[in-house]
Amino acid sequence: MTSWLKRTFIGIFGVSLLAGGLAACSHQRHHGYFGDRITESERAEKRARMVEKASRKLDLDAAQKAKLTVLADTLEAQRKTMKASGGEPHAELKAVLAGAQFDRAKAQSLVDAKTSAMRNASPAVIGAAADFYDSLRPEQQQKVREALDRWGHHRGWRG
Repeated sequence: MTSWLKRTFIGIFGVSLLAGGLAACSHQRHHGYFGDRITESERAEKRARMVEKASRKLDLDAAQKAKLTVLADTLEAQRKTMKASGGEPHAELKAVLAGAQFDRAKAQSLVDAKTSAMRNASPAVIGAAADFYDSLRPEQQQKVREALDRWGHHRGWRG
């Protein structure tokens, strides 16, 4: 094969690889990065699927499944509390950066509002998580620990 033909094929391959990479990177998730745009019914369906999947994988009995459902509902309530503790995050950040200087007081008040909401909701979440985990048999607890270990490595955590 002549050198100009090789260069042409390499160039075409490089351009198509670049175009494919850009197309993949520009792909937007349907519901926003953190799922903020899904409806309450979609969120409830997703939560129910999560409970069903965990129930199957851990072989939960009815009482354990009920405690997992309580935990999922408690986490959802905390999410709503956190979301309600402030306005739209993008607009809040823009307000902090709107002036000639960083608005430290506004930024601190945003952090304080989220921290307060987290602090107030944490006992319920901790209680629900403890009730669920304590209801598991030792082999189920081991499965949970293994799943968390796999999930952490999958997400790139370094522990």
